Amino acid sequence: MGAEAVFVVLRSAIPGGTDWHGLRTVGVAETVVALEEIGQYKARDEMERDPSFKQIIPYLVLRDGPLWFLMQRTDAGGDARLHGRFSLGVGGHLNPGDGGLLGGLQREWEEELVAAFVPSFHPTALLNDDTTEVGAVHLGVIYQADAAGRPVAIRETDKLTGRFVETAAVAAVADRLETWSRIIFDASRHVSASPRPPRPL
Repeated sequence: MGAEAVFVVLRSAIPGGTDWHGLRTVGVAETVVALEEIGQYKARDEMERDPSFKQIIPYLVLRDGPLWFLMQRTDAGGDARLHGRFSLGVGGHLNPGDGGLLGGLQREWEEELVAAFVPSFHPTALLNDDTTEVGAVHLGVIYQADAAGRPVAIRETDKLTGRFVETAAVAAVADRLETWSRIIFDASRHVSASPRPPRPL
């Protein structure tokens, strides 16, 4: 089996540069278009060690009105460092054949969640964190979607649990959120929550 190829962009070519930390919410849609035009696929094992490239990761934060879809990793996952950690994001690397960021995100949605619908995915921010070795070789494109009252469940229940919770429940485990989720939550928790939209017919 050949090495996994993932979608990357040369760090120096990223619009607006990467000399910032956290979330950037200006010009997101335009940046996404540019990234898809200039990106390429390279071997993941090489890219994990080469910070001159950024692996582009679509990362979905699922809401249900003011609620958050909060997931927790079980002890069955391969990386013991993540056991018991919480996450607000669904996403992963882009591979050839995904058809771009939206295609990759839809694949991740179908692989990780059980739902009788596919929501509209809206890009809301870019996420950059060069403070860790892992963060230094990844750039997040943050998407948001709303379940609008429709049920969502975890597909691989041996590895994850997940449910919609109030903001206070996320705040209670904020110190155990994975890095990207913590950055997103800290930036979003003080923004007025949108009211729950009407449930689709």
